[in-house]
Amino acid sequence: MWQVTAACLGVLVGVGCAQWANRFDAAWWLVLAMGIAVACIVVGQRWMLVGMVIAGGLLGLWRGSVAQHDITMYSNQFGQHVRLTGKVTEDPETNKRGELVLRLGAISDHGRSLGGELWVTTSNHPGLQRSDRVVIDGKLTEGFGSFAASIKKATIISVQREQPGDIALVIRNDFSAHVEQAVHGAAASLGIGYLLGEKQGLPEELVTALKVAGLTHIVVASGYNLTVLVRLARRLFEKVSKFLSMFTSALLIGGFMAVTGLSPSMTRAGLVSLLALWAWYYGRRFHPVCLLGLAGAITVLVNPSYEWGNLGWQLSFAAFAGVMIVAPLVHAYFFGEDKPHFVAQILIETIAAQIATLPIILFAFGQLSNVAPLANLLIVPAVPYAMLLVFVAGLGAYVLPQFATIIAWPAQIVLDAMIAIVNWCANLSWAQSTLQLQWWGVLLWYATLMGLCWYMWRVTKYRFHNSSIVE
Repeated sequence: MWQVTAACLGVLVGVGCAQWANRFDAAWWLVLAMGIAVACIVVGQRWMLVGMVIAGGLLGLWRGSVAQHDITMYSNQFGQHVRLTGKVTEDPETNKRGELVLRLGAISDHGRSLGGELWVTTSNHPGLQRSDRVVIDGKLTEGFGSFAASIKKATIISVQREQPGDIALVIRNDFSAHVEQAVHGAAASLGIGYLLGEKQGLPEELVTALKVAGLTHIVVASGYNLTVLVRLARRLFEKVSKFLSMFTSALLIGGFMAVTGLSPSMTRAGLVSLLALWAWYYGRRFHPVCLLGLAGAITVLVNPSYEWGNLGWQLSFAAFAGVMIVAPLVHAYFFGEDKPHFVAQILIETIAAQIATLPIILFAFGQLSNVAPLANLLIVPAVPYAMLLVFVAGLGAYVLPQFATIIAWPAQIVLDAMIAIVNWCANLSWAQSTLQLQWWGVLLWYATLMGLCWYMWRVTKYRFHNSSIVE
């Protein structure tokens, strides 16, 4: 396990360094990395962990360099009008100017395949959906974050939508429409966000309130949604059959990922959940550091740009580390082996996740939610019940459409109450503060946090194998 962990951490370091040292795209670097890894496994000594880190680092440098080479294919065309073909990888969003924002992958230029992803804004085709293939025309400019390039105010030349197309998307949209028949107003959008991770229909004022209250994570498809689904499946089927429980959980994870789309945070959450579920089925558990490293390495090997600038990916991993590493240590340090009270557990996990993600948020946005612990304590415990009630409401709109509003009445009350609480928290005078953190502050923050975690671990002797996201 620790050999794999060392190699994965090396991959993460190597991919990160490939932004600056990107001349490792020759195939022999990959061969060298594999050779070192095999030698380390054969020897099997503890000191060979250093060799595994080196092997992983070379693998990461090679993969990152290949991705950097793909990105440089755009640089010669910056400032020029181009016509490119791409696939819409995530649900289109609308920005504050009313423009449609697209994320395009599988880019090609007159049949020549290009790497990376494009960030595109357009205003002439509001009917676009995820998985559509589009031909766009516009001025190519430099990218940002994880995007290799961008095109602002692009013109959509053509749209190709395969039939039957994205089946999961069709099912999601149809179910969302039935929920909206049963539940009314902003409550419908919030319920759909809980259940399906679809946040495009949320009113702008509610989106702002969720950000101020530190509750955006509950309407973004993430690990929390999957945790609810997995634990529900286990409680329903574990006494019947362990295999049935595992199979049902995996089916729910796969279905939820298909419905919500493979965003960076959803990819991380799904991969972590499936790995943890697989280990649980065989009576084992991943150490959180190993699980974190393995999921991170797999995702950046698939798409190195996640590590270079995708905030969703970075925040997702930071939050996971906060919940699975920081929170258990804090509880063990202050409460010992006593089982945490439900309220105490939510508070500890919320604060731990906020501590782990705060440096990234302050560096990127300069905004701090002071009310997040209170808001999460009031809202998060009710989210699983809200998800169930929204599902019942949507199902009722299918089966008994004439009574849909009556069936959805409990969901309407709960969701309206949650919106009222969110708005109350967001409108508090002390709800948000402004604080900008520089890069050195981020490094100092995480170095301090790692030091504190090491100290608490030394004092408590906490066994991380006791942690599991599927139990």
